[in-house]
Amino acid sequence: MSRPKKVKTGPQQMAALDLGSNSFHLLIAQESGGRVQVVDKHKEMVRLAEGLVEKGSLDPLVANRALESLDRFSQRLRPLDDQNIRVVATSAFRQLGIQSKFFVDAESTLGHPIEVISGREEARLIYLGVCHDLGDNSNRQLVVDIGGGSTELIIGQNYTAKTLESVHMGCVSWAREYFPGDRVDAKCLRRAISAAAVQLEPIAQNYLTRGWEYAIGASGTINSVSAVQEAMGLGSGITLASMKKIRDQILRAKSAYGLPGLSKERVEVFAAGLSILIAVFQILGIEKMDPAQTALREGVIYDLVGRKRREDVRDKTVSEVMRRFSVDELQSGRVKQTALNFLKKVKSEWNLRGSSKTALLGWGADLHEIGMDVSHSSYHRHGGYLLSNLEMPGFSKSEQLQLATLVMLHRRKIRPEYFLDTSDNIIRLAVLLRLAALIHRGRNLKKTPEIGMRANFSRGQITLEMGFKPDWLKNNPLTQLDLLEDAELLRENRVLLRIVEI
Repeated sequence: MSRPKKVKTGPQQMAALDLGSNSFHLLIAQESGGRVQVVDKHKEMVRLAEGLVEKGSLDPLVANRALESLDRFSQRLRPLDDQNIRVVATSAFRQLGIQSKFFVDAESTLGHPIEVISGREEARLIYLGVCHDLGDNSNRQLVVDIGGGSTELIIGQNYTAKTLESVHMGCVSWAREYFPGDRVDAKCLRRAISAAAVQLEPIAQNYLTRGWEYAIGASGTINSVSAVQEAMGLGSGITLASMKKIRDQILRAKSAYGLPGLSKERVEVFAAGLSILIAVFQILGIEKMDPAQTALREGVIYDLVGRKRREDVRDKTVSEVMRRFSVDELQSGRVKQTALNFLKKVKSEWNLRGSSKTALLGWGADLHEIGMDVSHSSYHRHGGYLLSNLEMPGFSKSEQLQLATLVMLHRRKIRPEYFLDTSDNIIRLAVLLRLAALIHRGRNLKKTPEIGMRANFSRGQITLEMGFKPDWLKNNPLTQLDLLEDAELLRENRVLLRIVEI
């Protein structure tokens, strides 16, 4: 007899690994009684963005540097439970894509899935981290984060982000573009500030209209500017006047080397980050900005705490999408209950254990009909397109593609182009969703029939036997025909479905 699994009690360690375009940050924390306490931090400057080349590839030297860093991080993550770890990747990874060789190598080296998050999701998590550091604050706040490859700007109140944007400019990409060789002169500094202003112009009016009472800066760039300012005796709280004095000091030296209060690791990207921050102040008319010590990784920790407390923002996102696209909640509820019941019966044989599989199938059932708001014809394809392109707070890009794939595969002929995600478990979850949707095709409110299931999964062959009572099949000949026709469609994708009487 196998020993019962030990249930862990008391505080557990959680990890957030932020794979940024400039640096990789690991934060280890533990939560107890609603209080999150940081127990360990680790940071490595990788400068991933400086290795980006055309067509989504990465310079081999930068790739090796990043993989060596991930190998070291993997040692610290190894003792932790997988469910207590989140790894998020930002701008440079977004440019490389989840199909790139480097992404595959990075996941393999780290030994944990990497979530590539959108710019707006990055902004939401940054705001979450900053606001938890400040406490419950009813002021309307502007939060700015200048990363290695992107700059996030958020206006929010309390713990809710209301306006979010991610602009494609960062201290590493700007350093490479406008400050080659680390030499700084007035001309290249003006060009860098002007280019940043051009990027900000399209969003400026929206932010100025909404307004804020308090401006906060989060990131290495902004904290470095604050440290230099204080070391130069220019007071606390970043202002445009103090940044111009720092700028003049850099221009006299033709470099950021030698600036008081500036760490060596920030020297090469400091002028680039400063130019972006000056443009942000000028375009948005900011008078003063205070630095924050928290950012994306802290936001990831608090988001992870929410998931463990069943306060998952992804559930809220799914509910909002359902309302937006006028989903029939009674029908999606019937399909969801049946699909999850099917999962309980086959999860062991089909290797679909774990809360993440249950959640994914449930969300897929919730959203499988959103395409009907576009057109009933091929609504599964419309739904898949929507889910792969919508802004969905809380979801990584890979999770969105998994959802979109489930919806694309839940009816009709399975085509190769429907596999937006190629994970091994997707086809098995899709089989459960399409069978649940088929059972409830008539959209009636009667009790779901008793269905027996026997499943197997071996050497890529998926086998499922569905057993119905003879009277039910006799009284529902159309559903029986649908099941037999679906068996033929599934057979083309190495899924053997048998319909039997019990």
